[in-house]
Amino acid sequence: RAALAVRERAHAPYSGYWVGAAILVRSGRVFAGCNVENASYGLTICAERSAIVQMVAAGERDPVAITVATSGPVLGSPCGMCRQTLAEFAVALPIRLIAAGGGAPPRLTSLSALLPEAFGAAALSR
Repeated sequence: RAALAVRERAHAPYSGYWVGAAILVRSGRVFAGCNVENASYGLTICAERSAIVQMVAAGERDPVAITVATSGPVLGSPCGMCRQTLAEFAVALPIRLIAAGGGAPPRLTSLSALLPEAFGAAALSR
């Protein structure tokens, strides 16, 4: 529900593609974020990373699930940058995908399915 609600607040004047994400953490708190586009497209922040920033800013580091709601009739999926950012906190994270525009039924997947062999801290051994 939080992902759908925050999706309505997205700033997507260029693509018209509104995305909301909500991260549930072990303590039971939920952190939501939406995409914020910029005329300089590379400065756009995705909903998933927006939610992660909210989570970290609140002192949480233990996500147990994320829901991503997109505006169209087709299911969206986190981009590669968001997948890698999520992997920093939980490689096996369950991900629920929702197409708010109807058409496609919700789908449950996982970060490990979307980002097999994720790059992580172990690769940075000193």
